[in-house]
Amino acid sequence: MRQLWQTGWQHNRVRMIAASVLVKHLLQPWNAGAKWYWDTLVDADLGANTMGWQWAGGCGADAAPYFRVFNPVLQGEKFDPDGEYVRRWVPELAKLPAEWIHQPWEAPMHVLAEAGIKLGKDYPVPLIGLTEGRDRALKALKALRP
Repeated sequence: MRQLWQTGWQHNRVRMIAASVLVKHLLQPWNAGAKWYWDTLVDADLGANTMGWQWAGGCGADAAPYFRVFNPVLQGEKFDPDGEYVRRWVPELAKLPAEWIHQPWEAPMHVLAEAGIKLGKDYPVPLIGLTEGRDRALKALKALRP
């Protein structure tokens, strides 16, 4: 979100991860994310933005299957293995070893202390666990099916 706010742009992969977390893990309506991105993106396109958010939400034309839920930790490890992107846009995590940069809440206390991080103060604790969020989303979305 910092990159989006400061530059008005995000790589599509980051957009998809953010959309998945908002819509699936946090159970927020896709149009809330679409509105924020529409107001913030310098390359905003009404059709692409709306369809992208509907895709992430599992609704609309050619939507992703409702059960497709991105795991932001695995996405980070795959596409930002050394944590360069995270270090740039989340500087409070810059001193963490790459092993923990995508999941600082799992890092041992001594690793956090060495990096100068106190969870809940310097970096927030997760609002919901990844497994819990995914399971909750799947249950809610499955209940909508006829």
